[in-house]
Amino acid sequence: MANYALRRFLNAIPILLGITVISFLIINMAPGNPLSGMMEGSDSIMSTVDQESLLKEYGLDQPLHVQYWKWLSGMVRGDFGTSFIKHEPVRDLILNRLPYTLMLTVTSFLVAILIAVPLGVLCAVKAHSRFDQIVSALSFVGVSIPVFWFGLMLIMLFSVKLGWLPSGGLMTINAPFSMSDRIIHLVMPVCAMASHEIASWLRYVRSSMLEVIGQDYVRTAKAKGLLKGRVLMLHALRNALIPLVTLLGLSLPSFFAGALITESIFSIPGMGRLFIDAAFQRDYPVIFGITTIGAFLHVFGNLLADLVYAVLDPRVSFSQKAKG
Repeated sequence: MANYALRRFLNAIPILLGITVISFLIINMAPGNPLSGMMEGSDSIMSTVDQESLLKEYGLDQPLHVQYWKWLSGMVRGDFGTSFIKHEPVRDLILNRLPYTLMLTVTSFLVAILIAVPLGVLCAVKAHSRFDQIVSALSFVGVSIPVFWFGLMLIMLFSVKLGWLPSGGLMTINAPFSMSDRIIHLVMPVCAMASHEIASWLRYVRSSMLEVIGQDYVRTAKAKGLLKGRVLMLHALRNALIPLVTLLGLSLPSFFAGALITESIFSIPGMGRLFIDAAFQRDYPVIFGITTIGAFLHVFGNLLADLVYAVLDPRVSFSQKAKG
């Protein structure tokens, strides 16, 4: 297992490098530069000499391959550079925002899986019933609705119309910290992030459970007189969840991307808002740093899914996967 994990990690290095090269080129090909981002909204006009001086200070007057090599060599040492706008190390900016993003992402992930798995199992057990039809129809709606649109609708309904929930932030302004206040502020962001995954995952669980329930070993277990619930939980559910494991691993980057949008809508000071602000201000080091973390999560999610898949399914061996 260790050899397989090491082999996959080494294989991931060229992929990560390719993603950073493409991201670097795309961002530098975009119109404008950090100086235009600094001057937006400002009445003062920077002289040409000052602009050239700043470009030289930031290293933007050098060829792209030189800029990329400097950034890459610093990133390998854990130095993501210094923000052009905030004048702080990018690593510190990300570490300061990371706890808020993790709190939102982990909570949404747990809520999604705790709702999706039982609902998927119930839909499979009650296949083609009224309950199954209603939940399946709602899942289609959940998959189709964009996260940002659903988040805005939640704000319109529960904050503007009903006034039940705060429209943004993580705590009431000037109020002492309390867990209940934090939970109230997280209700709508978590619902917005988890809704799409709940709809998607329950459909996978339902179809997988339907396939497993029809297998011979499940019918044999029932014929031996085992309780239906015991058969479903001990014999069917474990095998039915194996395909979902792959999906969960691949969902890590999508949760990260969802956090970027959700944090902007609900004014949560996480990495998402940091990335959006950096994109508007053309703060290249911050954009590169967060993009690299997103790429790493994507590769790590794939590796984690493969490892857990092999652990859950005895038919899959690491030697076979390594040959593949």
